[in-house]
Amino acid sequence: MSNRLYLLTACAAVLAIVATHSEAQTMKPRRLVLKAGAGEALAPGAPNIEASEMKRIEPSISVTGVGKLSAVPDVADISVGVRTQAPTAEKALAENNQLMAKLQDRLKEHGVAAKDVQTTQFQVSPEYSQPPGHAPNGENEFVPRLIGYRVDNTVQVTAREISKLGELLDSLVQAGANQLYGISFRVNEPEKLMDEVRKRAMADAKRKADLVAGEAGVMLGSPFIIELDGDGGPPAPRFFGAQPRMMAMMAAAPAAPIAAGEHELQVSVHVVYRLKEAK
Repeated sequence: MSNRLYLLTACAAVLAIVATHSEAQTMKPRRLVLKAGAGEALAPGAPNIEASEMKRIEPSISVTGVGKLSAVPDVADISVGVRTQAPTAEKALAENNQLMAKLQDRLKEHGVAAKDVQTTQFQVSPEYSQPPGHAPNGENEFVPRLIGYRVDNTVQVTAREISKLGELLDSLVQAGANQLYGISFRVNEPEKLMDEVRKRAMADAKRKADLVAGEAGVMLGSPFIIELDGDGGPPAPRFFGAQPRMMAMMAAAPAAPIAAGEHELQVSVHVVYRLKEAK
């Protein structure tokens, strides 16, 4: 028993020594040595970085250039339709078809091509009675009943004569259109204009980089990162809901004045240039 106890005590002592040595090695700070050149010395507490790592850090400057250009829209997109209501679905549909046929004929009279007219919604919906505003106390729970059907038919129209847009809208209302959901304006073929906007954005980025590099006493090198952001998409449509009563008022009024305004095309470009020492 005494020999076995002695052996266990010796093993425990060895393990304690090994653990203490490992902990000391773990807590020992590491050092990365950067060899200083002739006449150079590392300052106390300065980070020790390998010289190869320093060579990989290439001097550069990052700038963002913005290009803008205003253009007058030459195309308008109109969302217009007909809503009919009747006791039966058949009658509501027949009335809707009749009014939509008149609307299509009116579009042709104004020179709108068939390719510029597209159905965006066609829906037949049942309509139910609504509960009274103030039900007497103790009245049985309200049970809605079917009172008729509603048909909605909406088309998207591309109008290519902005100067005659007001006349077109008035004519559509007189033909039976009673739902006008929104108008948006855009430039039909913006690519040539967008190329000019991109050039302006790149020139703006280079101007800013040249200015900063000159103030810092260095020269601007070639770009090695170029990121284009934004492509001057169409503006958001200006929506307004025109209810039948409002549409009737429009039909009785003179031609509606429509102002297309201007469409601003804009592009941003992020460029990273290399920097060189001034000669």
